[in-house]
Amino acid sequence: MERAGCASKIDQAFLKKVLAGLPASDDPRVLVGVPAGDDAGIYDLGNGQALVQTVDVFTPAVDDPYTFGQIAAANSVSDVYAMGGVPMTALSIVGFPVRAIPDEALFQILAGGIDKMKEAGCAIVGGHSINDAEIKAGFAVTGIIDKDCVVTNAGARVGDVLILTKPLGTGIVAFAAQIDRARPESMAAAAASMTALNKTAAELMVRFGAHACTDVTGFSLMGHLAEMARSSGVDVQIVWDDLPLFEGVLEYAAAGILPGAIERNKESCSDRVMASAMLAQEMVDICYDAQTSGGLLIAIEQEKAADLLNALHDRGISAATIIGKITAKGSGLIHLETTGKRGIPAPILLNTAEPSSRPQALAMPAMQSAMPEVPCCADAISNVAPGRASVPARQESSCEDARPTFGSEMDQVKAAFQQFLRVANAPHGLDAYTKQAMAIALSVALRCEPCLKMHLKNAEKKGFTQAEIDEAAWMGISFAGSPAMVFYENVKRECEG
Repeated sequence: MERAGCASKIDQAFLKKVLAGLPASDDPRVLVGVPAGDDAGIYDLGNGQALVQTVDVFTPAVDDPYTFGQIAAANSVSDVYAMGGVPMTALSIVGFPVRAIPDEALFQILAGGIDKMKEAGCAIVGGHSINDAEIKAGFAVTGIIDKDCVVTNAGARVGDVLILTKPLGTGIVAFAAQIDRARPESMAAAAASMTALNKTAAELMVRFGAHACTDVTGFSLMGHLAEMARSSGVDVQIVWDDLPLFEGVLEYAAAGILPGAIERNKESCSDRVMASAMLAQEMVDICYDAQTSGGLLIAIEQEKAADLLNALHDRGISAATIIGKITAKGSGLIHLETTGKRGIPAPILLNTAEPSSRPQALAMPAMQSAMPEVPCCADAISNVAPGRASVPARQESSCEDARPTFGSEMDQVKAAFQQFLRVANAPHGLDAYTKQAMAIALSVALRCEPCLKMHLKNAEKKGFTQAEIDEAAWMGISFAGSPAMVFYENVKRECEG
């Protein structure tokens, strides 16, 4: 998959821009519609009850087709649960590359969805399928709810406590699995969470009188929380150290394994997130990770929060955690704070398929700069060719560092160029892992020895195997020819020696 799970959804900013020009329904029976930007639509049946309707379709976040079907079902009914409703019927929606993948895979996807819908007490009454080059699955779900018990994302009140019921990091774990960098325990924990229904959490939040709720999926914790805060007219404080995370997520982030959906989510809502300067960029990035079949984010008055949390734990939802609070009336700002209790650890041995014997990189300081690293030449220069002036290696420098500067004007030019490099080399549509491979290829093609040495070290830190490094290098050789091949082999031998 090019984009796994809910990361395949259209980003929030683009979606809002397109929807802004569409007319809203003027039917008075529509209690919650498109303009609300909520998890599901609510339609008044006129007898004290209302319909809850939603639809959700995405690409696989796991390899196993049966598990994917379960996740697709759990994710689809979650929007009904987030409104406080009970799912009743569902229609399946499937895209499948007919005859390109064994028929059994489609059977298993549907079987997984059917079994999970049975667990939810939701009857599948039909569906629709298309021949698609990429696998997709989901459901259109209809539920029912007491008209007076609807829980929207617009009801959060000052003083409310925020509870999240599932860990964060499914997008990062799924991407790590795509590039063979995820540990089995990480994938198992994420899969178990993604297949778990939010049914019990929804029942308990209604019983304890929650003021607001949304489920955390493709727009990330920050995206969905920002929408809740804006719709409720409040400002929010989140304590990063209290966020529940899947096993390995911190280590993957430290190794630069960050999917491109993180940058798309930042573009959509980062203007409403005020992150503490004490937070490393990797910590902030985790908060923008697109979640697949994530947990419920519940706003409830402080006096009831402990009782709800205890009830969630008693019913087996052990990851449920208080992550923050509603601080004041406002425009929907999120203040992301840290107590300093949890930092960025050393990257773990990430390639489980081909264990590496190379030493792992040391941990980055937890309070490091929030800017991404800058690919450079000067960082790697330790021995300069005879007759050239030596240049001391420095962090976050560029090839321009090897040249003299002339006063403050040139200093400003250099600083602006370094800032450009930071932005250009940060993950956006392409993830950090892909950009690292590109950097190796370009260094070989241009035959920049200090560049290549530095990028080989960075690749090791990110968990590249030697085979992957060689493959990236040969992309450069294919463009630059045999001189580049000789150059690469010489540098490689020197580094190995």
